[in-house]
Amino acid sequence: MDLKITTLENNHDKKSFSCGYSMLDNYIKRQAKQDIKRDLSACFVLEDEQSHLVLGYYTLSANSISRGDFPISISKKLPKSYQDLPTILLGRLAIDEKYKGNGFGELILLDALNRCFQISKNLGTLAVVVDPIDSKAEKFYLKYGFILIPGTGKMFITIKTIEDSI
Repeated sequence: MDLKITTLENNHDKKSFSCGYSMLDNYIKRQAKQDIKRDLSACFVLEDEQSHLVLGYYTLSANSISRGDFPISISKKLPKSYQDLPTILLGRLAIDEKYKGNGFGELILLDALNRCFQISKNLGTLAVVVDPIDSKAEKFYLKYGFILIPGTGKMFITIKTIEDSI
């Protein structure tokens, strides 16, 4: 299998995609292309280059988080005039169940974080934010340095942390 991460296109085979969460399955099958057309998010897929079968995907979009949600150790270093801090939302990340256990989740997460770092060179952004679907997803993100935002259910990793790990 020759794997490639690319933007979602019409030729991608996503009909059989099943990650175990109907919300994520339905999104890639029915909603992703509409969100792209409306400039609400970008969707990147891990595909088999030969068959264009979607093995996994993630989405990115612009976002902001209230200054009060960030740890004081971060927010105290920033001008007080910024009440909302610019972030990138890693809105969805999923791997087809048939391909779990092959490191593909890590592969697409690292691709997403690298892409966010590259974006940050041309657009002010402080961090990447995720909203884990469950405790299993939360544990996954914790392994890569994401920090819980108390009371929100969200997690973040700073662009500086990403840069330091590249």
